[in-house]
Amino acid sequence: MASIRELHEQLIKKERSAVEITQEALDRIQALEPKLHSFLHVTAQQALEQARAVDAKIAAGEEIGILAGIPIGIKDNLCTKGIPTTCASQILKNFVPPYESTVTQKLLDSGAVMVGKTNLDEFAMGGSTENSAYYTTANPWDLSRVPGGSSGGSAAAVAADECVVAIGSDTGGSIRQPASFCGVVGMKPTYGLVSRYGLVAFASSLDQIGPFGRSVEDTAILLSAIAGHDPKDSTSLKVPIPDYAAGLKPDLKARGRLRIGVIKETFGEGLDSVVEQTVTKAIDQLQSLGAEIHIISCPRFRYGVPSYYIIAPSEASANLARYDGVKYGYRAPDADNLLSMYTRTRSTGFGTEVKRRIMIGTYALSAGYYDAYYLKAQKVRTLIKQDFEKAFEQVDVLACPTVPTTAFKTGEKNTDPLSMYLLDLMTIPVNLAGLPGLSVPCGFDDNGLPIGLQLIGKVLREDQLFQVAYAYEQSTTWHLRQPQIS
Repeated sequence: MASIRELHEQLIKKERSAVEITQEALDRIQALEPKLHSFLHVTAQQALEQARAVDAKIAAGEEIGILAGIPIGIKDNLCTKGIPTTCASQILKNFVPPYESTVTQKLLDSGAVMVGKTNLDEFAMGGSTENSAYYTTANPWDLSRVPGGSSGGSAAAVAADECVVAIGSDTGGSIRQPASFCGVVGMKPTYGLVSRYGLVAFASSLDQIGPFGRSVEDTAILLSAIAGHDPKDSTSLKVPIPDYAAGLKPDLKARGRLRIGVIKETFGEGLDSVVEQTVTKAIDQLQSLGAEIHIISCPRFRYGVPSYYIIAPSEASANLARYDGVKYGYRAPDADNLLSMYTRTRSTGFGTEVKRRIMIGTYALSAGYYDAYYLKAQKVRTLIKQDFEKAFEQVDVLACPTVPTTAFKTGEKNTDPLSMYLLDLMTIPVNLAGLPGLSVPCGFDDNGLPIGLQLIGKVLREDQLFQVAYAYEQSTTWHLRQPQIS
């Protein structure tokens, strides 16, 4: 499928219709889903209705926005009015929201065509999409491997050409990690840049919605559409939203002096040698494009994982307390009393990983342990943020691998949750500090699996990240490769 800009040109020139483009995506989904399982719900009827509305506007001579008629996948933890929102959990199996999330409403208003809700780890808790209550999504580059998580369905759908772009959410790397595993571009924006209204909460101080695309430009176009202040979200920032795709140039020198800092703590022990070599070559390429390269230390970077896995579960234990079988969602049958209903509902409704995190979080917040664990983790979070602030006094952008390895085999880490958690080593600190981060494809390993380069920016400098990523992308051919799946 072509890029957003190419499809837009085809639509306004009446070379193709929105219905034709949408039907092509739906046909692709129908052909691949038995193998891939990227989608939990395919909204074919609604998608074709949306496409027909775009075609009617074009026929009437009305101007359409750049996203009008563009097939898009939505992670199934964003509320969509009249369409199931399950968070890949049994506890929300039959939940149909009565309202629209701010992000999906913005996309509907732009004329984008939602082709379906994508699979994820249950309540966005996981790094492989194996924790879905329904099925595991496969990696389009190797169906025996995971696509990453928790936004694995969105990343796989974009990589497999089932939709042009997709929406995910990122709490500790859940956009950037699957973007790296699936060989697509994924952006986690500055905390507060995109409204979280209608996003089913995991860890409220960390969650952020962001875009996936096969190219930097597509990803930038999508972020411009979903970003902006929302009075329904108290954490939403009141800042002007630029056209992130405007003025992207393949030459970094055109933007003046650009200093890129390489985080030395992300290299060495635990990093796959091929990933290290590939990312190092990508950084050398950025230098050849005109960037100054500096080695930067963020000494508390490696403490991100332990602090995150106290803070995030603690917030999750509070957020998931609402699923009690009373107000909405699944209710266990044959309960003898109220306490029995709570217990049975949560025992059968939640999966193993969600229960594990609720228990960790409840323990960390309990009397006698709050100061020892939760409060200390928050102090470490502040130190990590200070490390970033000090680094950005010396450089404009930070660079490191997105993930220490390439995609692993399905089932390989199911019995070792700690090894799964450590895959978030490079991405978690960005969420703890509320910074923007982007993963761009930078090569492949010996098994033909994608490798991602992570770029980290100052608060609200998504524009700079897109510029660096675009210059790198245009100087290489990694983004042009497509997985051979049919």
